[in-house]
Amino acid sequence: MSGIRDLPVAAAQALWRPETTYLNTASFGLPPEPAWDALQSALADWRGGRTSWEGWTPATEAARAQFAAMTAADARDVVIGANVSGLVGLLGAAVPDGTRVLAAENEFTSLIFPFLAQEARGVEVAFVPLDKLAEAVDASTGVVAVSAVQSSSGTLAALEDIAQAARHHGALTVVDATHGIGWLPFDATRFDAVACAAYKWLMSPRGTAFMYLDPELADRVVPHSAGWFAAEDILGTNFGGPLRLAGSARRFDTSPAWFSWVGTAPALELINRIGVDAIHEHDLRLANRFREGLGLPPGDSAIVTADVPGAAEAFERAGILASVRLGRLRASFHVYNTDADVDAALDALA
Repeated sequence: MSGIRDLPVAAAQALWRPETTYLNTASFGLPPEPAWDALQSALADWRGGRTSWEGWTPATEAARAQFAAMTAADARDVVIGANVSGLVGLLGAAVPDGTRVLAAENEFTSLIFPFLAQEARGVEVAFVPLDKLAEAVDASTGVVAVSAVQSSSGTLAALEDIAQAARHHGALTVVDATHGIGWLPFDATRFDAVACAAYKWLMSPRGTAFMYLDPELADRVVPHSAGWFAAEDILGTNFGGPLRLAGSARRFDTSPAWFSWVGTAPALELINRIGVDAIHEHDLRLANRFREGLGLPPGDSAIVTADVPGAAEAFERAGILASVRLGRLRASFHVYNTDADVDAALDALA
C-alpha cells in the first residue's frame, strides 16, 4: 500500500472542495471526496435502515492497514481508538509506581495528562525546554513523552536524539505524532509507542485515532477498556466468559464509532496513493513561501507561527481560516493548499 503512489499532488487537489482560504489543518483537516462520499453513503444507509452494522466494521481494519503502511509498522501492532488521551491513558496506567516522566514545556495536554493523573501512585512529570529534552534524559527517567511536532508552535522535536538518549538510559519513548503523520515521513517502530489522532493531518472524521505499540511494551499493558471489539473473534460469541482477547494489539481496541471509521479508511488510502514524501515536499514549499513573505527564515514544518499584530482580524476580514495559539498566529499548510492561498494570506496581512 505504501508503495502505491500513483496520484500527483496537483491531480489529487481536485478531490477537495474548500470554500475558503483554509490554513487551519492544525485544528482539523478537510475531508477528500472519497472519504466524504463514503461517509454520506453510510449515513444514508443508516437513515434509511438499508443495512446492518456489520458492513461498516471492515473500515477499521482497512484504516489500520493503511496507517501501518504509512508508518512502517506491522498492522498487528496498531491499536485503534477514539482519541490520543484514551490510548495514552493505557500507558499512564501501566507505568510502575514512582515512574519519572520527562516532557517538554507547553506540551499538549492529551499526551501529559494521562501521566499527571497518576500522581497518587508517585508518578512524576518533569518539564524541560523542548530543545533540552534529549540531554535531560538520565538514569532516573522512566518515560520520555513528546510530540513529534508541537501543536502550539509547529516545532519538530529532535526525535532521533531523544530516542537514542532514552534507549541509552532504558527509558520508554511515547510520541504523540498527531501533527506529523500525514505530512511528515514517519517510522513509528523507532519508538515504544506512537499515538495519532486522525482528524487533523490525516483529514478524517473526528473520533478515530491510532497507536503503534511495540510488542514488548504491549506485554506490560493491561487492556483496561477491553470489550467485544477486543476479542479474537469480534463477530463470534459476544456473551459470557472466559476472557478471550485478540493476541495482537487488537486486544487494546475500543468499540469503533462506525461512521468515523468509514470516512477514515479512504482518507488514509488517498494519502498513501499520493505519498507522504510528496505531501511533505508540497506542504513545506508552501509553508516556506509564507515564511519568506513574512520575512522569516525557511523552516522544516508545515505549521508556521509568527508574531503578527492584528493577524486574526485581518484574516477574518479576508475570509481566511487560521488560528492563534499562545498569542501567535498559527497557519498550517496541507495537500489541498495552493500558491494562491499563500498569496491571499500575505495580501491580507499586508
